Amino acid sequence: MSSAPPSYQGHRYPVEIISHCVRLYHRFPLSFREVEELMLERGVLVSHETIRRWCAKFGQVYANGLRRRRPRPGDTWRLDEVFIKINGGLKYLWRTVDADDTVLDLLVRGRRDKAAARRFFRKLLKKTRTVPRVVVTDRLRSYRAAHRAVMPSVEHRSHKGLDNRAENSHQPTRQRARAMKGLRSIGGAQRFLAAFSGISPHFRPRRHLMTAAHYRAEMITCFAIWD
Repeated sequence: MSSAPPSYQGHRYPVEIISHCVRLYHRFPLSFREVEELMLERGVLVSHETIRRWCAKFGQVYANGLRRRRPRPGDTWRLDEVFIKINGGLKYLWRTVDADDTVLDLLVRGRRDKAAARRFFRKLLKKTRTVPRVVVTDRLRSYRAAHRAVMPSVEHRSHKGLDNRAENSHQPTRQRARAMKGLRSIGGAQRFLAAFSGISPHFRPRRHLMTAAHYRAEMITCFAIWD
């Protein structure tokens, strides 16, 4: 994960406009043309194609910066995989969340066999640079095989319903994919969802657990961190 600050050299728009467009696109189910319209309402003339390039260039950089500010992941990880539609076909999105529902990593693959599960486990350990105490999955056999191969010393709990938190974490992704009318390639889906899973949750505090005043204060903090 790169820690280098983003370079805005050669961009004629202020940083504030660039980052605001990237935030709008990743936080809300908007198209690039809809972000263009919202900026036009504010008197900013920028094309949807320029916004697309900004999101491609800066989205992952911003997501990495937000992830570095988060505390270390908890010691209980929940893994799950779901179908997503890519170019008209069904692929698999593997995802891991910790006890605080923070998305630790994700992987888009065409299969959900042992090789895909093993690759996901190794990618997860490399990215987080930590080893959990417990991993919780559903009863997919690929998880058991990958667990024995990659992290045999970690306790593995496999039971239908235990990974509900991981399943629930897919909902914003499903909403975003519907708004985008599907994704076009596995590589493009991986790049977009990696940035999306880092930016969108930053602006989604647990509203149902907060008072209105607490929620507003939390959002002000989120905006300050983003700025």
